[in-house]
Amino acid sequence: MRHARLALAALGTVLVVTVLVVLLAPATTAGAVAATSGAVAATSGAANPASIAAFPATALPASATGAASASALPTATSPTVDPDADLVLFWGDGCPNCAAEKEWLATVEQQHPDLEIVEYEVWHDDVNQDLFAQEAERLGFAAGSVPTTIIGDRVWIGWTDQIEQDMAGAIATVESGGTPMPGVFGTEGAGTCSQDAGACSAEAPQTVIDVPLIGEVTVSADSLLMSTIVIGFVDGINPCSLWVLSVLLAIVLRSNSRRRVLAIGTTFLVITAAMYGLYMAAFYSALAVVGMMGWIQIAVAVIAGVFGVVSVKDYFAFGKGVSFTIRKEDKPGIYRRMREAAGKERLLPALGATIALAVGVSLLETPCTAGFPVLWTGMLHANGVGPAETAGLFLAYMIPFLLDELIIFGIAVATMRATKLQDKHGELLKLFAGVTMLVLAVVMLIDPTLMESPVMALGLFAAAFVLAAAVHVVASRVRSRSRPADALAASGSDRE
Repeated sequence: MRHARLALAALGTVLVVTVLVVLLAPATTAGAVAATSGAVAATSGAANPASIAAFPATALPASATGAASASALPTATSPTVDPDADLVLFWGDGCPNCAAEKEWLATVEQQHPDLEIVEYEVWHDDVNQDLFAQEAERLGFAAGSVPTTIIGDRVWIGWTDQIEQDMAGAIATVESGGTPMPGVFGTEGAGTCSQDAGACSAEAPQTVIDVPLIGEVTVSADSLLMSTIVIGFVDGINPCSLWVLSVLLAIVLRSNSRRRVLAIGTTFLVITAAMYGLYMAAFYSALAVVGMMGWIQIAVAVIAGVFGVVSVKDYFAFGKGVSFTIRKEDKPGIYRRMREAAGKERLLPALGATIALAVGVSLLETPCTAGFPVLWTGMLHANGVGPAETAGLFLAYMIPFLLDELIIFGIAVATMRATKLQDKHGELLKLFAGVTMLVLAVVMLIDPTLMESPVMALGLFAAAFVLAAAVHVVASRVRSRSRPADALAASGSDRE
């Protein structure tokens, strides 16, 4: 018992002394703590020399010029981006592309004085390298190439004309109080510089496609080329345009003149393609005016989704209720104008009537064809594709778009027989187009940059086609089973 009392007394004495030391000699205590921390740092540095460079004397965030702020005391906290920054640029000293972006940002800063721009040099500053790595881990990109720019949760890797245009739209969105859509735009090797390689790439890698009657067209490798081709092909199997072309050819073929069929059919296809180009230019220009803000991207996805749902509905109830097809009451007038165009004896008046017919039909079938152009132009804006690249991609779009019509037209010219599109064919085309549009609408809503990858794009389109085929197989089996029951019910009612 006595020993226990002595122990308690000794413990109390130690606690009192410790409290007095802490209160009366804070400098001594801080020095001891610092010494202890230094010993630990020295020990860990000996085990891993790289850690010495990773944790320099200051761990405070860099200033706007990228230089680390001096501090007398080390800190164990990780560096953080300036919380007031609207735009963050990670750049390298000696990177030409970084210098070009910094020059552009200087102009932007003059135009938008309220925009807070913070720049961090990462090639020669270890603290900024850690900060770069942290942001990369947070936003899901590789911290390797510069320049890398961040606004909110949207990241641009590299510096190209397309990135400049997309970034300008994002800055306008921020200045208007909005938030740019999150995502990573750009890849290593597309307008980036690498300290290890010691070289910079000027622009995105280029792909050259050979367009018939036009020649070679150059577009960027990450410019949604594969997605454009597939979307154009699916859009081309449009029951509205195919029906009009097949009926027109059937009327013209009565003349038994291959030259006349060739002239009228070619004129019709050229005019309808030109009208389609005007639609796309209008959609693209409208999106360019309003900017690719978050709500616009959602609006495009919703519009495409509505078109997709109605198209799938037409597979089960073709032309009933809400339907983006040529109305039955409009078809007699189209028949009449076709007969008038094809019935003119002289070729030139017949071609003039065909041009007027093509323009009128294009306007009439606008609801039937508007879904994919809205979706495609929206994807281009969401991925920051510039006007020049868009023009090349439009040509890539129109080749598969016209492919099915050219096949029907070629068969008619070669055989002097017309292939008529039946309702069941139109229903099946509506199903495949509708399911594809729904899949793309979901992609547009979640992450449009997925369409930059050819593998991902092909995978998404393949999934859409498989899903549409599965729906068709199931629906066909259900219909085949219901027909005997309907026939039996009908016979029973007849007997009664």
